[in-house]
Amino acid sequence: MKIQFEDIRPDTDRSFRILLTPRLHNTFLWHYHPEYELVYIEGANGTRHIGDHISRYEGSDLVFIGPNVPHLNFDYGVEHEHYKIVIQLKEDFLGKNFFQAPELSDVRRLFEQGREGVSFLEQTKTQIGQRLKHLASLSHFQQLMELLDIFQTLALSTDAQKLGATPIQNEQYFQDQQRLKRIYHFVEKHHRDKIRMEEIVALTNLSNAAFCRYFKKMTGMTFTEFLNQYRINTAKRLLLKHCNVSEACYESGFENLSHFNKTFKKLTGENPKDFRKRHLSPL
Repeated sequence: MKIQFEDIRPDTDRSFRILLTPRLHNTFLWHYHPEYELVYIEGANGTRHIGDHISRYEGSDLVFIGPNVPHLNFDYGVEHEHYKIVIQLKEDFLGKNFFQAPELSDVRRLFEQGREGVSFLEQTKTQIGQRLKHLASLSHFQQLMELLDIFQTLALSTDAQKLGATPIQNEQYFQDQQRLKRIYHFVEKHHRDKIRMEEIVALTNLSNAAFCRYFKKMTGMTFTEFLNQYRINTAKRLLLKHCNVSEACYESGFENLSHFNKTFKKLTGENPKDFRKRHLSPL
């Protein structure tokens, strides 16, 4: 089973990331990342696959997962409407020594337990699930305070279950992780520019042929396919922000409308004009 590295960036003006019902039910995303992850899903029955732990959850699930623990997206195969919130954060998201404060000893212990994965049962799951559902509606300061209090509540919970998952220890994974991070950050910064393959290959210290094999193995795509996918995803966000098709084309890094329209149709199944019309009310 091929595992994917997920590159995570905090939200703007936040020290952590919030994802609300990301709709990945048709995607088998077996992945890992160096961030901690708190996941709550409601209104679904599915598979809890974390490291070598595999079990079923019924109705809802609440799990805290530590760094570099491979896991499957909890909504995989869930076809009906459901709610899901994912909180992702680095261990030092509030500073290197923040969790060394004596007042946070319980939270520090929770983070240690999270390195092997922890699930929470009915009482805690219901209580924390409701609080997480209201998190996004708070101000950023209130979100931070609420999140810390949620961690304290989880740390003191008596209905937690350790999952015994094992983080990835293979040094080669971490080397590949750093390579992919350099590539992803370069594309994020320069996707509007004309990117030359030599620039990308230089980031990896590989030969051109070795890079092509490496990137295909790690992502399942060629670099050109990956870049086109990134640019189309950027264009979709621009179209949903009321940019017209031409603006979305050039702002996302395509050099001409014909190639943009052709690539958009190939990757999404519809042309950008129809996509925009389907998602937006007429101006």
